[in-house]
Formats: sequence, structure tokens, C-alpha cells
Amino acid sequence: MPSFAYGQTLIEWRFELAPDLKRHYITVERGELVLLRGPDATVEEQTQLIRQRARWICEKRQQVNQLVAEEIIVTGSRLRYAGRSYYVEVQHQPDAKGVALRFTASRFLIQNPAGTSITPAQLAPFLTRFYMERAHSKLLPRLRYWEKKTGLVSHGGRIKHFQGRWGSCDANNIIEFHPRIMELSAAVQDYIIVHELCHTVEKSHSKAFWALVAEHMPNWSGYHQELERANGGEF
Repeated sequence: MPSFAYGQTLIEWRFELAPDLKRHYITVERGELVLLRGPDATVEEQTQLIRQRARWICEKRQQVNQLVAEEIIVTGSRLRYAGRSYYVEVQHQPDAKGVALRFTASRFLIQNPAGTSITPAQLAPFLTRFYMERAHSKLLPRLRYWEKKTGLVSHGGRIKHFQGRWGSCDANNIIEFHPRIMELSAAVQDYIIVHELCHTVEKSHSKAFWALVAEHMPNWSGYHQELERANGGEF
């Protein structure tokens, strides 16, 4: 894994080739490697790009970690699901064996034996489980729907955690989706599905790839922009 020492801070990154981009983009997310994405670049060129933005990367890391540390979830907080922000109610239940998360179609209910507030880190495994369950029941059937509609066929779909992306299509045309995709609207979820299905034919983000996306989803650009906003400028 390439790295660069900025003072006492070691910056490690991974490079994602994106020939369709005219310049390089850097994404910083909590708990993940820095993502450098753009046209082909040698390790030396990548290092230079990281060096130029090293101060920004360190400041961004600090900002992201600080924001997370300050966010305590209480009644009245909001959680995202299916493109909307839903009201949260935290119920203190001292006799409960542990934290429980339930969605009632209009709000999230959190049962917490420890009190009337909970940190994002404490809630994370329960929220992830919720997204995983919803992705299996709703997203994978949509994959089969779009396969029939487009004629593009994968070798199966899976829900899996990975870094820095909403979805992926491997060399065997197995499509994987990050559970966080369930935060997004159904229309944007469909765009991600079509995007990955097009990778079963065109592996890179070439002109032919984007032409194929446009063939099956002419209004893809708006959904792509929404994804960029949701993921700090990167898809």
C-alpha cells in the first residue's frame, strides 16, 4: 500500500483508475484509506498528488472524526433510509438485554438500556444490520428486474462491506452492493444497479460504457450527481 509521511502523520492511500476523469480526486472518509481516483498515474505521480494535498487530507480527517465524536443520537435526531431523513425516538429501557433498533415506516425506534442517548459507534452495528436486511429483501430483486429489462446479466448479487464505493462488478460479473446503498432513494439505487450491470459488458468507465448506461437510463446524470453529493464527491 503506497504511503507518504507528512510530519508525524502517515498517509496511506489506494488508487482507483478512472480514465473518464480529466483530473484526480481525493476522498477522505472515517476509518478508510484515502482514495485517489482519476487518470492513470505512476506511484511517484500519485505520491506528488498526495503531497500537494497532505495538509488538506489531515485537516479533513480531523474534521470527519470530530464531527462523528460530537454527534450523539437522541430523540429528535434523524437517520437516513430510502432517500429520506426519518425521526428518531430513543427509549430508555433499563430491563432490556441490549440495544434494539426498529423501523415503523415513519420513524426509527431505538431501545437502549443505558439511557436516552447513544453514540453513532454504538448504534452502527444495528443500523448496518437493518440496511443489510433491507438490501437483501429489496435490492437484490431489483437487480433481477433490471437484468430482465436491460438484457444485461450478472452472475449473482451480494451485499458486502467494502471501501469507498457503493457497488462493484468483478471479473466474474458478480455484482456487490454496500449496505449503505439503502440510505439512498429507490431511483438512485436503480442507477447504481444499472451502472454495475453495464460493467458486465464494459469494465472501464470508457465512452462506450457511459453510452451503454445512457441507453438503459437516459437520465443517469442527475442520479450520478446525487451520488457524488452523498459520498463527498466520489462514486
